[in-house]
Amino acid sequence: MLDKDIKDLKVLIPEDRIQSKVKELAQQIENMFPSDEDIYVICVLKGSVMFCADLVKYIKGKVRMEFIRISSYGNETKSTNNLQAIDLTLPDLNGKNVIIVEDIIDTGLTAKFLVDLFKIQHKPKTLLFVSLLNKKCARQTKIEPDIYGFEIDDKFVAGYGLDYKGYFRNLPYIGYFPN
Repeated sequence: MLDKDIKDLKVLIPEDRIQSKVKELAQQIENMFPSDEDIYVICVLKGSVMFCADLVKYIKGKVRMEFIRISSYGNETKSTNNLQAIDLTLPDLNGKNVIIVEDIIDTGLTAKFLVDLFKIQHKPKTLLFVSLLNKKCARQTKIEPDIYGFEIDDKFVAGYGLDYKGYFRNLPYIGYFPN
């Protein structure tokens, strides 16, 4: 049973602003890599699936998508600080251009875990961490995304891939629940 309802969700970032920003981010990424080199885009499931799918649609060039699954929220509205690596199966990324795509960086613990993991285990030629949302006010570690779409305040957000207890991922906008 959900204790929050969609009618309580207030729009924080409307769909048109998201799509405009995603196109802008894709252009930034595209400009960073030679058109003849593969780009391995690593989609961190489940939250970044909408963002990642839209992002790669706008990147011209040789894009390969891979998927990993990590969880730090469970059914809570704040990170539990307990990372669960559910599926980290990936091809050989040694010497490759790699972009990790996340929905949100808040505490920074997941981002740091992933960046360290990729640098140590995969040794990519290039490693970028791209996040749609950057919640600096919640940061617990010294890490920043290389590229991000929007900086947000300390609000619990849902929509456009982000969920509340598994719901609201399908919304085309990002909303928040007022206190």
